[in-house]
Amino acid sequence: MTSSPMHPNMPNHVAIIMDGNNRWAKAHGLSGIRGHHAGVESVRHVIKRASERGIKAVTLFAFSSENWRRPPDEVRGLMELFILALRREIGKLHRNNVRLTIIGERSKLPESLQKAIERGERKTRNNTGLNLVVAANYGGRWDIAQAAKALARQVEAGTLKAEDIDEHRLDEQINLSGLPEVDLCIRTSGEQRISNFLLWQLAYAEFYFSPLFWPDFGAEAFDEAVDAFAHRHRRFGMTDDQLEVERA
Repeated sequence: MTSSPMHPNMPNHVAIIMDGNNRWAKAHGLSGIRGHHAGVESVRHVIKRASERGIKAVTLFAFSSENWRRPPDEVRGLMELFILALRREIGKLHRNNVRLTIIGERSKLPESLQKAIERGERKTRNNTGLNLVVAANYGGRWDIAQAAKALARQVEAGTLKAEDIDEHRLDEQINLSGLPEVDLCIRTSGEQRISNFLLWQLAYAEFYFSPLFWPDFGAEAFDEAVDAFAHRHRRFGMTDDQLEVERA
């Protein structure tokens, strides 16, 4: 299948909450970790299609700070899968000019995974195509808290005055600050919540909820989500009349 035609209202940045791996596995009589392995294949398809459609950035919610509460065997399997996926996919990402970035509290991840992340980021840092961001041990509240701490340290050091702190200053310390704002957030498996994902960055994002489990969400489903976004009417707090004047 060829990619869908480019629409003038394409999102620059798509964030995805990849939900439903375990339920997909259960529905197929498989172990939970097999569902996560199947989910990696969907990642491949979606990244390929995003690149084909000229999207500048895709941010994937791979492992939340709350996911440590899952059964130890599943958490261990997820960490091993993450390392395996990095080793297998980084060469392909690099050949396709994709730049990889991992966001989240890395210090709590296994040391072997931290090293694999560093190698992957280093290998792709100069690539100029799609920006692929993977959120691992990430939480939106943590993100805002770490940004606040960074500003507090600047105030303590005397390099910043408290009265100079505004949304722009805080945004500079938030993850993804160097990328276009998130335009579209997709969540799979029929759930309709953001689960502590990119709380700051999703302020004006459009949301698209798919009933498909993540392993069933491929290129065609991604096209449907992006095309649905292209027909949304985004006002950013303004009236329709104001938007017409601005566009004229």
